[in-house]
Amino acid sequence: MLSALILVPLLGAAIIGFWPPGMNGKVSRGLALLSAIIAFVWSIILAVQFNPGLVNQQFVEFLPWVDALGLNYNLGVDGLSLPLLVLNGLLTCIAIYSSDESLQRPRLYYSLILLLSAGVTGAFLAQDLLLFFLFYEVELIPLYLLIAIWGGEKRGYAATKFLIYTAISGILILASFLGLVWLSGATNFALASLNAKTLPLATQLLLLGGLLVGFGIKIPLVPFHTWLPDAHVEASTPISVLLAGVLLKLGTYGLLRFGMNLLPEAWSYLAPWLASWAVVSVLYGASCAIAQKDMKKMVAYSSIGHMGYILLGASSATQLSTLGTVMQMVSHGLISALLFLLVGVVYKKAGSRNLDVIRGLLNPERGMPLIGSLMVLGVMASAGIPGMIGFISEFVIFRGSFPVYPVQTLLCMIGTGLTAVYFLILVNQAFFGRLSAQVINLPRVYWSDRLPSIVLAVVIVVFGIQPAWLARWSEPTITAMVNPQNSVTTVALDRANKN
Repeated sequence: MLSALILVPLLGAAIIGFWPPGMNGKVSRGLALLSAIIAFVWSIILAVQFNPGLVNQQFVEFLPWVDALGLNYNLGVDGLSLPLLVLNGLLTCIAIYSSDESLQRPRLYYSLILLLSAGVTGAFLAQDLLLFFLFYEVELIPLYLLIAIWGGEKRGYAATKFLIYTAISGILILASFLGLVWLSGATNFALASLNAKTLPLATQLLLLGGLLVGFGIKIPLVPFHTWLPDAHVEASTPISVLLAGVLLKLGTYGLLRFGMNLLPEAWSYLAPWLASWAVVSVLYGASCAIAQKDMKKMVAYSSIGHMGYILLGASSATQLSTLGTVMQMVSHGLISALLFLLVGVVYKKAGSRNLDVIRGLLNPERGMPLIGSLMVLGVMASAGIPGMIGFISEFVIFRGSFPVYPVQTLLCMIGTGLTAVYFLILVNQAFFGRLSAQVINLPRVYWSDRLPSIVLAVVIVVFGIQPAWLARWSEPTITAMVNPQNSVTTVALDRANKN
Protein backbone atom coordinates (compact mmCIF):
# COMPACT_ATOMS: atom_id res chain seq x y z
CA MET A 1 0.00 0.00 0.00
CA LEU A 2 2.78 2.43 0.89
CA SER A 3 4.73 1.82 -2.30
CA ALA A 4 1.76 3.17 -4.28
CA LEU A 5 2.37 6.61 -2.76
CA ILE A 6 5.83 6.56 -4.34
CA LEU A 7 5.09 4.68 -7.55
CA VAL A 8 2.06 6.72 -8.66
CA PRO A 9 3.94 10.05 -8.96
CA LEU A 10 6.97 8.23 -10.41
CA LEU A 11 4.75 6.62 -13.04
CA GLY A 12 3.13 9.95 -13.79
CA ALA A 13 6.54 11.58 -14.17
CA ALA A 14 7.70 8.80 -16.51
CA ILE A 15 4.59 9.04 -18.70
CA ILE A 16 4.85 12.82 -18.99
CA GLY A 17 8.60 12.87 -19.49
CA PHE A 18 8.98 9.99 -21.96
CA TRP A 19 5.79 10.35 -23.96
CA PRO A 20 6.49 10.86 -27.67
CA PRO A 21 6.69 14.51 -28.80
CA GLY A 22 3.35 16.19 -29.21
CA MET A 23 2.03 16.30 -25.64
CA ASN A 24 1.16 19.92 -24.95
CA GLY A 25 1.31 21.78 -21.66
CA LYS A 26 -2.39 21.40 -20.90
CA VAL A 27 -2.26 17.60 -21.21
CA SER A 28 0.96 17.45 -19.18
CA ARG A 29 -0.62 19.53 -16.43
CA GLY A 30 -3.73 17.34 -16.45
CA LEU A 31 -1.75 14.10 -16.15
CA ALA A 32 0.44 15.54 -13.41
CA LEU A 33 -2.57 16.77 -11.47
CA LEU A 34 -4.30 13.40 -11.87
CA SER A 35 -1.22 11.57 -10.54
CA ALA A 36 -0.96 13.95 -7.58
CA ILE A 37 -4.67 13.62 -6.78
CA ILE A 38 -4.48 9.81 -6.86
CA ALA A 39 -1.51 9.85 -4.46
CA PHE A 40 -3.27 12.35 -2.17
CA VAL A 41 -6.51 10.34 -2.10
CA TRP A 42 -4.49 7.20 -1.39
CA SER A 43 -2.83 8.93 1.57
CA ILE A 44 -6.29 9.85 2.88
CA ILE A 45 -7.35 6.20 2.55
CA LEU A 46 -4.27 5.15 4.53
CA ALA A 47 -5.11 7.74 7.19
CA VAL A 48 -8.64 6.36 7.50
CA GLN A 49 -7.33 2.80 7.87
CA PHE A 50 -4.53 3.87 10.23
CA ASN A 51 -4.97 2.76 13.83
CA PRO A 52 -3.88 5.64 16.10
CA GLY A 53 -3.78 3.33 19.11
CA LEU A 54 -0.84 1.35 17.73
CA VAL A 55 2.59 2.87 18.27
CA ASN A 56 4.47 0.53 15.94
CA GLN A 57 4.97 1.12 12.25
CA GLN A 58 1.88 0.20 10.24
CA PHE A 59 1.37 -1.04 6.65
CA VAL A 60 4.98 -2.24 6.78
CA GLU A 61 6.63 -3.34 3.52
CA PHE A 62 9.95 -5.17 3.51
CA LEU A 63 12.00 -6.38 0.58
CA PRO A 64 15.70 -7.34 0.66
CA TRP A 65 17.60 -5.15 -1.75
CA VAL A 66 21.41 -4.99 -1.54
CA ASP A 67 22.59 -7.47 1.07
CA ALA A 68 26.24 -6.52 0.66
CA LEU A 69 25.45 -2.98 1.83
CA GLY A 70 22.86 -3.98 4.39
CA LEU A 71 20.29 -1.98 2.42
CA ASN A 72 16.66 -3.10 2.43
CA TYR A 73 13.50 -1.65 0.95
CA ASN A 74 11.71 -1.12 4.25
CA LEU A 75 8.69 1.20 4.47
CA GLY A 76 6.33 1.98 7.32
CA VAL A 77 4.15 4.78 8.65
CA ASP A 78 3.33 5.95 12.17
CA GLY A 79 1.82 8.98 13.85
CA LEU A 80 4.93 11.07 13.19
CA SER A 81 5.05 10.55 9.43
CA LEU A 82 1.34 10.18 8.59
CA PRO A 83 0.37 13.89 8.92
CA LEU A 84 3.37 14.88 6.81
CA LEU A 85 2.43 12.37 4.10
CA VAL A 86 -1.06 13.84 3.80
CA LEU A 87 0.38 17.37 3.85
CA ASN A 88 2.79 16.49 1.04
CA GLY A 89 -0.04 15.07 -1.06
CA LEU A 90 -2.23 18.13 -0.56
CA LEU A 91 0.47 20.70 -1.32
CA THR A 92 1.67 18.79 -4.38
CA CYS A 93 -1.85 18.97 -5.82
CA ILE A 94 -2.03 22.68 -5.02
CA ALA A 95 1.41 23.38 -6.52
CA ILE A 96 0.53 21.68 -9.80
CA TYR A 97 -2.91 23.34 -9.95
CA SER A 98 -1.36 26.77 -9.25
CA SER A 99 1.33 26.47 -11.93
CA ASP A 100 1.19 28.82 -14.89
CA GLU A 101 -0.48 27.11 -17.84
CA SER A 102 1.76 28.98 -20.29
CA LEU A 103 5.12 28.07 -18.74
CA GLN A 104 7.95 26.86 -20.92
CA ARG A 105 8.99 23.18 -21.10
CA PRO A 106 5.90 21.98 -19.20
CA ARG A 107 6.68 18.26 -19.56
CA LEU A 108 10.00 18.61 -17.76
CA TYR A 109 8.45 20.93 -15.17
CA TYR A 110 5.62 18.61 -14.14
CA SER A 111 7.85 15.54 -14.26
CA LEU A 112 10.25 17.20 -11.83
CA ILE A 113 7.45 18.15 -9.43
CA LEU A 114 6.16 14.57 -9.36
CA LEU A 115 9.69 13.23 -8.89
CA LEU A 116 10.16 15.71 -6.04
CA SER A 117 6.93 14.56 -4.41
CA ALA A 118 7.93 10.89 -4.71
CA GLY A 119 11.30 11.58 -3.06
CA VAL A 120 9.75 13.41 -0.12
CA THR A 121 7.15 10.67 0.34
CA GLY A 122 9.84 7.99 0.31
CA ALA A 123 11.86 9.85 2.92
CA PHE A 124 8.88 10.04 5.28
CA LEU A 125 8.15 6.33 4.80
CA ALA A 126 11.70 4.92 4.92
CA GLN A 127 12.50 2.69 7.90
CA ASP A 128 16.08 2.15 6.76
CA LEU A 129 18.73 4.83 7.29
CA LEU A 130 20.35 4.35 3.90
CA LEU A 131 16.99 4.23 2.16
CA PHE A 132 16.03 7.50 3.86
CA PHE A 133 19.25 9.06 2.64
CA LEU A 134 18.61 7.93 -0.94
CA PHE A 135 15.14 9.48 -0.94
CA TYR A 136 16.52 12.56 0.81
CA GLU A 137 18.97 13.05 -2.04
CA VAL A 138 16.40 12.28 -4.76
CA GLU A 139 14.61 15.59 -4.12
CA LEU A 140 17.83 17.60 -4.47
CA ILE A 141 18.23 17.66 -8.27
CA PRO A 142 14.52 18.21 -9.14
CA LEU A 143 14.28 21.21 -6.82
CA TYR A 144 17.58 22.60 -8.13
CA LEU A 145 16.29 22.41 -11.70
CA LEU A 146 12.88 23.83 -10.80
CA ILE A 147 14.58 26.91 -9.38
CA ALA A 148 17.35 27.17 -11.98
CA ILE A 149 15.07 26.88 -15.03
CA TRP A 150 11.78 28.50 -13.97
CA GLY A 151 13.05 30.94 -11.32
CA GLY A 152 13.62 34.69 -11.34
CA GLU A 153 16.49 36.82 -12.59
CA LYS A 154 19.03 35.46 -10.09
CA ARG A 155 17.79 31.90 -10.30
CA GLY A 156 21.22 30.48 -11.17
CA TYR A 157 22.80 31.94 -8.04
CA ALA A 158 19.93 30.88 -5.78
CA ALA A 159 19.77 27.35 -7.21
CA THR A 160 23.53 26.83 -6.94
CA LYS A 161 23.54 28.09 -3.37
CA PHE A 162 20.72 25.71 -2.50
CA LEU A 163 22.56 22.83 -4.17
CA ILE A 164 25.79 23.47 -2.26
CA TYR A 165 24.10 23.81 1.12
CA THR A 166 21.92 20.74 0.62
CA ALA A 167 24.87 18.68 -0.63
CA ILE A 168 26.80 19.53 2.55
CA SER A 169 23.72 18.60 4.54
CA GLY A 170 23.56 15.21 2.82
CA ILE A 171 27.25 14.51 3.44
CA LEU A 172 26.94 15.19 7.17
CA ILE A 173 23.79 13.09 7.49
CA LEU A 174 25.32 10.17 5.60
CA ALA A 175 28.47 10.31 7.72
CA SER A 176 26.39 10.25 10.90
CA PHE A 177 24.28 7.36 9.62
CA LEU A 178 27.37 5.33 8.77
CA GLY A 179 28.80 6.05 12.19
CA LEU A 180 25.57 4.99 13.89
CA VAL A 181 25.55 1.66 12.10
CA TRP A 182 29.24 0.78 12.31
CA LEU A 183 29.88 1.93 15.87
CA SER A 184 26.75 0.28 17.24
CA GLY A 185 27.68 -3.03 15.62
CA ALA A 186 24.51 -3.30 13.53
CA THR A 187 24.57 -5.58 10.48
CA ASN A 188 22.27 -3.41 8.37
CA PHE A 189 20.74 0.05 8.22
CA ALA A 190 17.30 -0.96 9.54
CA LEU A 191 16.03 1.66 11.95
CA ALA A 192 14.50 -0.93 14.27
CA SER A 193 17.77 -2.83 14.70
CA LEU A 194 19.91 0.11 15.79
CA ASN A 195 20.94 0.37 19.43
CA ALA A 196 23.05 3.50 19.61
CA LYS A 197 22.13 4.10 23.27
CA THR A 198 25.00 1.83 24.34
CA LEU A 199 27.60 4.06 22.70
CA PRO A 200 29.78 6.33 24.88
CA LEU A 201 28.35 9.80 25.39
CA ALA A 202 31.22 11.45 23.53
CA THR A 203 30.54 9.27 20.48
CA GLN A 204 26.82 9.99 20.67
CA LEU A 205 27.51 13.71 20.84
CA LEU A 206 29.73 13.54 17.76
CA LEU A 207 27.11 11.64 15.78
CA LEU A 208 24.30 13.90 16.96
CA GLY A 209 26.38 16.95 16.06
CA GLY A 210 26.54 15.78 12.44
CA LEU A 211 22.77 15.22 12.39
CA LEU A 212 22.08 18.60 13.99
CA VAL A 213 24.11 20.51 11.43
CA GLY A 214 22.92 18.38 8.51
CA PHE A 215 19.24 18.68 9.32
CA GLY A 216 19.76 22.21 10.66
CA ILE A 217 20.76 23.27 7.14
CA LYS A 218 17.58 21.74 5.77
CA ILE A 219 15.23 23.27 8.35
CA PRO A 220 17.01 25.88 8.16
CA LEU A 221 18.31 27.18 11.47
CA VAL A 222 20.55 30.20 11.99
CA PRO A 223 23.35 30.45 10.84
CA PHE A 224 22.70 27.83 8.13
CA HIS A 225 19.68 29.70 6.78
CA THR A 226 21.13 32.00 4.15
CA TRP A 227 20.16 29.80 1.20
CA LEU A 228 16.45 29.94 2.03
CA PRO A 229 15.52 33.60 1.37
CA ASP A 230 17.36 33.54 -1.97
CA ALA A 231 15.69 30.28 -2.98
CA HIS A 232 12.24 31.55 -2.08
CA VAL A 233 12.62 34.90 -3.80
CA GLU A 234 13.86 33.38 -7.05
CA ALA A 235 11.60 30.30 -7.09
CA SER A 236 8.18 30.43 -8.71
CA THR A 237 5.15 30.50 -6.42
CA PRO A 238 4.30 26.75 -6.67
CA ILE A 239 7.89 25.79 -5.89
CA SER A 240 7.95 28.13 -2.88
CA VAL A 241 4.78 26.40 -1.68
CA LEU A 242 6.49 22.99 -1.82
CA LEU A 243 9.77 24.28 -0.42
CA ALA A 244 8.26 25.94 2.65
CA GLY A 245 5.31 23.62 3.09
CA VAL A 246 6.99 20.23 2.77
CA LEU A 247 10.70 20.17 2.03
CA LEU A 248 11.77 22.04 5.16
CA LYS A 249 9.91 19.41 7.19
CA LEU A 250 12.45 16.81 6.12
CA GLY A 251 14.87 18.55 8.48
CA THR A 252 12.56 18.66 11.49
CA TYR A 253 11.33 15.12 10.83
CA GLY A 254 14.93 13.92 10.66
CA LEU A 255 15.81 15.55 13.97
CA LEU A 256 12.91 13.84 15.72
CA ARG A 257 13.22 10.45 14.03
CA PHE A 258 17.00 10.05 14.03
CA GLY A 259 18.27 12.55 16.58
CA MET A 260 15.97 12.57 19.59
CA ASN A 261 14.73 9.02 19.02
CA LEU A 262 18.06 7.24 18.45
CA LEU A 263 20.37 9.29 20.68
CA PRO A 264 18.28 10.38 23.69
CA GLU A 265 21.23 10.63 26.09
CA ALA A 266 23.19 12.96 23.82
CA TRP A 267 19.99 14.84 23.01
CA SER A 268 19.36 15.44 26.72
CA TYR A 269 22.92 16.64 27.19
CA LEU A 270 22.64 19.18 24.36
CA ALA A 271 19.02 20.10 25.02
CA PRO A 272 19.71 23.42 26.85
CA TRP A 273 21.90 24.55 23.98
CA LEU A 274 19.29 23.48 21.45
CA ALA A 275 16.64 25.51 23.27
CA SER A 276 18.91 28.56 23.14
CA TRP A 277 19.57 27.87 19.46
CA ALA A 278 15.82 27.90 18.92
CA VAL A 279 15.58 31.33 20.57
CA VAL A 280 18.25 32.72 18.25
CA SER A 281 16.45 31.39 15.15
CA VAL A 282 13.06 32.68 16.29
CA LEU A 283 14.23 36.19 17.15
CA TYR A 284 16.64 36.51 14.24
CA GLY A 285 14.05 35.37 11.70
CA ALA A 286 11.43 37.75 13.09
CA SER A 287 13.86 40.69 13.20
CA CYS A 288 14.95 40.14 9.61
CA ALA A 289 11.33 39.84 8.48
CA ILE A 290 10.52 43.24 9.99
CA ALA A 291 13.27 44.84 7.89
CA GLN A 292 12.05 43.48 4.54
CA LYS A 293 10.29 45.39 1.78
CA ASP A 294 9.78 42.38 -0.47
CA MET A 295 6.63 40.53 0.62
CA LYS A 296 8.01 37.17 -0.43
CA LYS A 297 11.28 37.64 1.41
CA MET A 298 9.33 38.68 4.51
CA VAL A 299 7.37 35.42 4.42
CA ALA A 300 10.62 33.52 3.82
CA TYR A 301 12.26 34.97 6.95
CA SER A 302 9.10 34.27 8.91
CA SER A 303 9.62 30.57 8.08
CA ILE A 304 13.04 30.67 9.73
CA GLY A 305 11.48 32.01 12.91
CA HIS A 306 8.58 29.60 12.99
CA MET A 307 10.79 26.58 12.41
CA GLY A 308 12.65 27.61 15.56
CA TYR A 309 9.53 26.81 17.59
CA ILE A 310 9.85 23.21 16.44
CA LEU A 311 13.41 23.02 17.76
CA LEU A 312 12.26 24.47 21.09
CA GLY A 313 9.58 21.80 21.46
CA ALA A 314 11.94 19.01 20.44
CA SER A 315 14.68 20.17 22.81
CA SER A 316 12.28 20.07 25.77
CA ALA A 317 11.41 16.46 24.86
CA THR A 318 8.22 16.35 26.90
CA GLN A 319 5.20 14.55 25.56
CA LEU A 320 3.26 17.78 25.15
CA SER A 321 6.05 19.79 23.52
CA THR A 322 6.95 16.97 21.13
CA LEU A 323 3.31 16.62 20.11
CA GLY A 324 3.35 20.36 19.51
CA THR A 325 6.31 20.00 17.15
CA VAL A 326 4.32 17.65 14.91
CA MET A 327 1.35 20.02 14.96
CA GLN A 328 3.63 22.96 14.23
CA MET A 329 5.12 21.16 11.22
CA VAL A 330 1.64 20.75 9.75
CA SER A 331 0.61 24.24 10.82
CA HIS A 332 3.63 25.92 9.27
CA GLY A 333 3.21 23.89 6.09
CA LEU A 334 -0.38 25.04 5.63
CA ILE A 335 0.10 28.68 6.66
CA SER A 336 3.34 29.29 4.73
CA ALA A 337 1.80 27.71 1.62
CA LEU A 338 -1.21 30.01 1.94
CA LEU A 339 0.95 33.11 2.35
CA PHE A 340 3.21 32.26 -0.60
CA LEU A 341 0.17 31.58 -2.79
CA LEU A 342 -1.35 34.95 -1.91
CA VAL A 343 1.92 36.81 -2.45
CA GLY A 344 2.17 35.04 -5.82
CA VAL A 345 -1.28 36.27 -6.85
CA VAL A 346 -0.38 39.82 -5.82
CA TYR A 347 2.84 39.70 -7.84
CA LYS A 348 1.08 38.19 -10.85
CA LYS A 349 -1.65 40.84 -10.91
CA ALA A 350 0.14 43.91 -9.54
CA GLY A 351 3.58 43.23 -11.03
CA SER A 352 5.40 44.01 -7.80
CA ARG A 353 5.98 42.67 -4.29
CA ASN A 354 7.57 45.86 -2.98
CA LEU A 355 5.73 47.34 -0.02
CA ASP A 356 6.83 50.82 -1.10
CA VAL A 357 5.04 50.40 -4.42
CA ILE A 358 1.74 48.64 -3.78
CA ARG A 359 -1.04 50.14 -1.65
CA GLY A 360 -4.74 49.68 -1.08
CA LEU A 361 -5.15 46.20 -2.56
CA LEU A 362 -8.12 45.60 -0.27
CA ASN A 363 -10.09 48.14 -2.33
CA PRO A 364 -13.50 46.48 -2.95
CA GLU A 365 -13.95 47.89 -6.46
CA ARG A 366 -10.59 47.95 -8.18
CA GLY A 367 -8.38 45.94 -5.81
CA MET A 368 -8.27 42.36 -4.58
CA PRO A 369 -10.76 42.24 -1.70
CA LEU A 370 -10.94 38.44 -1.38
CA ILE A 371 -7.18 38.01 -1.73
CA GLY A 372 -6.70 40.73 0.86
CA SER A 373 -9.16 39.07 3.23
CA LEU A 374 -7.39 35.73 2.85
CA MET A 375 -4.08 37.46 3.50
CA VAL A 376 -5.46 38.92 6.74
CA LEU A 377 -6.57 35.42 7.75
CA GLY A 378 -3.16 33.99 6.86
CA VAL A 379 -1.18 36.53 8.86
CA MET A 380 -3.54 36.10 11.81
CA ALA A 381 -2.94 32.35 11.69
CA SER A 382 0.83 32.87 11.51
CA ALA A 383 0.73 35.32 14.42
CA GLY A 384 -1.06 32.75 16.58
CA ILE A 385 -4.56 34.21 16.79
CA PRO A 386 -6.93 31.77 18.59
CA GLY A 387 -9.28 29.80 16.40
CA MET A 388 -6.62 28.87 13.87
CA ILE A 389 -4.10 26.05 13.74
CA GLY A 390 -1.14 28.39 14.27
CA PHE A 391 -2.33 29.27 17.75
CA ILE A 392 -2.91 25.77 19.07
CA SER A 393 0.36 24.35 17.70
CA GLU A 394 2.45 27.12 19.25
CA PHE A 395 0.47 27.01 22.51
CA VAL A 396 1.09 23.27 22.89
CA ILE A 397 4.82 23.77 22.32
CA PHE A 398 5.02 26.61 24.84
CA ARG A 399 2.92 24.74 27.40
CA GLY A 400 5.13 21.67 27.13
CA SER A 401 8.43 23.59 27.07
CA PHE A 402 7.85 26.13 29.83
CA PRO A 403 8.40 23.73 32.79
CA VAL A 404 11.75 22.74 31.28
CA TYR A 405 13.09 25.97 29.80
CA PRO A 406 11.02 28.90 31.07
CA VAL A 407 13.43 31.62 29.94
CA GLN A 408 13.88 30.25 26.42
CA THR A 409 10.13 29.69 26.11
CA LEU A 410 9.34 33.27 27.14
CA LEU A 411 11.88 34.60 24.65
CA CYS A 412 10.34 32.51 21.89
CA MET A 413 6.92 33.85 22.87
CA ILE A 414 8.29 37.30 22.09
CA GLY A 415 8.74 35.98 18.56
CA THR A 416 4.98 35.54 18.24
CA GLY A 417 4.57 39.22 19.08
CA LEU A 418 7.17 40.17 16.50
CA THR A 419 5.31 38.02 13.97
CA ALA A 420 2.27 40.21 14.50
CA VAL A 421 4.45 43.28 14.01
CA TYR A 422 5.94 42.43 10.63
CA PHE A 423 2.77 40.96 9.21
CA LEU A 424 0.84 44.01 10.41
CA ILE A 425 3.34 46.10 8.46
CA LEU A 426 2.72 43.93 5.39
CA VAL A 427 -1.07 44.09 5.57
CA ASN A 428 -1.18 47.77 6.48
CA GLN A 429 1.12 48.92 3.69
CA ALA A 430 0.00 46.60 0.90
CA PHE A 431 -3.73 46.22 1.46
CA PHE A 432 -5.04 49.24 3.35
CA GLY A 433 -5.16 52.87 2.31
CA ARG A 434 -5.73 54.42 -1.08
CA LEU A 435 -4.92 52.26 -4.13
CA SER A 436 -1.49 53.37 -5.36
CA ALA A 437 -1.06 54.79 -8.84
CA GLN A 438 1.44 52.08 -9.84
CA VAL A 439 -1.19 49.36 -9.51
CA ILE A 440 -4.32 51.32 -10.36
CA ASN A 441 -5.43 49.08 -13.23
CA LEU A 442 -5.27 45.58 -11.82
CA PRO A 443 -6.18 42.57 -13.97
CA ARG A 444 -9.11 40.47 -12.89
CA VAL A 445 -8.44 37.78 -10.27
CA TYR A 446 -10.13 34.58 -11.42
CA TRP A 447 -11.51 31.85 -9.19
CA SER A 448 -8.75 29.55 -10.41
CA ASP A 449 -6.33 31.90 -8.61
CA ARG A 450 -8.45 31.99 -5.47
CA LEU A 451 -9.42 28.33 -5.08
CA PRO A 452 -6.10 26.92 -3.71
CA SER A 453 -5.90 29.68 -1.10
CA ILE A 454 -9.51 29.12 -0.08
CA VAL A 455 -8.88 25.39 0.40
CA LEU A 456 -5.86 26.07 2.63
CA ALA A 457 -7.72 28.75 4.59
CA VAL A 458 -10.58 26.33 5.32
CA VAL A 459 -8.16 23.63 6.52
CA ILE A 460 -6.34 26.15 8.74
CA VAL A 461 -9.58 27.21 10.41
CA VAL A 462 -11.00 23.68 10.73
CA PHE A 463 -7.89 22.33 12.48
CA GLY A 464 -7.75 25.49 14.57
CA ILE A 465 -11.24 24.83 15.87
CA GLN A 466 -10.80 21.05 16.12
CA PRO A 467 -7.08 20.40 16.77
CA ALA A 468 -7.90 16.99 18.23
CA TRP A 469 -8.58 15.76 14.70
CA LEU A 470 -4.88 16.29 14.01
CA ALA A 471 -3.41 15.41 17.40
CA ARG A 472 -5.18 12.05 17.68
CA TRP A 473 -3.05 10.55 14.89
CA SER A 474 0.26 11.47 16.50
CA GLU A 475 -0.27 11.42 20.25
CA PRO A 476 0.26 7.66 20.89
CA THR A 477 3.38 7.59 18.72
CA ILE A 478 4.82 10.64 20.43
CA THR A 479 4.05 9.17 23.85
CA ALA A 480 6.02 6.05 22.97
CA MET A 481 8.84 8.03 21.37
CA VAL A 482 9.48 10.28 24.36
CA ASN A 483 11.48 8.16 26.79
CA PRO A 484 10.14 8.46 30.36
CA GLN A 485 13.71 8.18 31.62
CA ASN A 486 14.85 11.10 29.49
CA SER A 487 16.63 13.52 31.78
CA VAL A 488 15.05 16.54 30.16
CA THR A 489 11.56 15.24 30.94
CA THR A 490 12.65 14.35 34.46
CA VAL A 491 13.77 17.92 35.05
CA ALA A 492 10.37 19.13 33.89
CA LEU A 493 8.53 16.81 36.28
CA ASP A 494 10.77 17.72 39.21
CA ARG A 495 10.20 21.40 38.69
CA ALA A 496 6.46 20.91 38.36
CA ASN A 497 6.34 18.97 41.64
CA LYS A 498 8.32 21.64 43.49
CA ASN A 499 5.94 24.31 42.31
